[in-house]
Amino acid sequence: MNNKELVEAFLEFKDEKNIDKATILAILKDVIAHALRKRNGIVKKKKDGSEPDEDNFDVIINPDRGDLDIWIYRKVVPDDKHPINPYQEIHLSDAKKIDPNVEVGEEIDEPFQLINLGRRAIIALKQNLENRLAEYDYINLHKFFKEREGELYTAEAHHTRPNAVYLIDDEGNELILPRDRQIPSDRFRKGDNVKGIIEKVEMKGNKPVVILSRTDNRFLEKLFEQEIPEVFDGLITVKKIARIPGEKAKVAVDTYDDRIDPVGACVGVRGSRIHGIVRELGNENIDVINYTDNDKLFIQRALGPVKIQRLELGENAEGKKTAYVYMKPDEISKAIGRRGQNIRLATDITGYEIEIQRELDDEDVELTEFDNEIDDWVIQELKKIGLDTAKSVLAQDVDDLVRRTDLEEETILEVMRILKEEFEQ
Repeated sequence: MNNKELVEAFLEFKDEKNIDKATILAILKDVIAHALRKRNGIVKKKKDGSEPDEDNFDVIINPDRGDLDIWIYRKVVPDDKHPINPYQEIHLSDAKKIDPNVEVGEEIDEPFQLINLGRRAIIALKQNLENRLAEYDYINLHKFFKEREGELYTAEAHHTRPNAVYLIDDEGNELILPRDRQIPSDRFRKGDNVKGIIEKVEMKGNKPVVILSRTDNRFLEKLFEQEIPEVFDGLITVKKIARIPGEKAKVAVDTYDDRIDPVGACVGVRGSRIHGIVRELGNENIDVINYTDNDKLFIQRALGPVKIQRLELGENAEGKKTAYVYMKPDEISKAIGRRGQNIRLATDITGYEIEIQRELDDEDVELTEFDNEIDDWVIQELKKIGLDTAKSVLAQDVDDLVRRTDLEEETILEVMRILKEEFEQ
């Protein structure tokens, strides 16, 4: 079997690879060079730490023929020299059989057939080639997905595990959607199309691992681009996003065109445009607000439709930017939101720590005034959800307070009885 036949045997799988033949031949050249160095015993540095001898061979690719030629160079030595390295030296009498005019000290070249490496070396060479091609595939795959980080991507669920969903795209590439990158309500089965953002590409060993995410803020931004033409065209810009994945999100949008209502364009008539995004995110509640550089106005918009009496900006004891927001007690629960979600997202999207302050009316009373009748730990539990006046507590639903606090219904009813008696008196 000559070199051409061996090369064709090596590359019998080339059609399965998305690699051009010239690249495969270049990789094959390196693999053959490695095999020849190993044959010559100069793959690694010498024991004394010096560099290995120079190569005494040439591997020449013939792209037109689709194969390669190998030439070995050996130094001619006297016939009485023993022992010799047969891979690097040749006796004069043997050299003259190749070239009658050669002399001692000269180099003589001759073609080399790969088959002469031996069966075991040929098998190792083919395995090395396949490993190098796989490594080349991995490098290209890493580059492909690295360039797409932050982009929307869809793949099919292949199998699920408690800690992740493993996906396969149309090219057969594997992606991973970890549990902590899934929306809490996500439930995927084999064959489901899964949409997410390519969050990052990691290398484990020499293999790329592509991480998909549905909780990344960029996923929501890309969904806006996909569903809302004005965002895709750049007429509307998504300026800031704050999310509690699967629960609630706030998206601040802006436009340079005064003729466009950015919020209205994003929401659509009766929510027609935002509906597809909400459905994709497991019914995540999305508040779209107008962005502004006016911090006070932006904070007010971020808190939602609540009536603010006054708003002051400053710094708290830790030096963080803080907004002190004063409002009537009956507005406080709306500003804080269910499980504190509204105020948390308003803080995230504005960059201000938001402290809600009560503007008491003349008839309201601080809860601390009832410390003789209500245990302090009960008062503190109510304060945790922003309720620190009598009227703010009385304005709440009992069942809602049971859910939002660690208090028993019996305790809450007793607190409300005490507070009602104060106003009845």
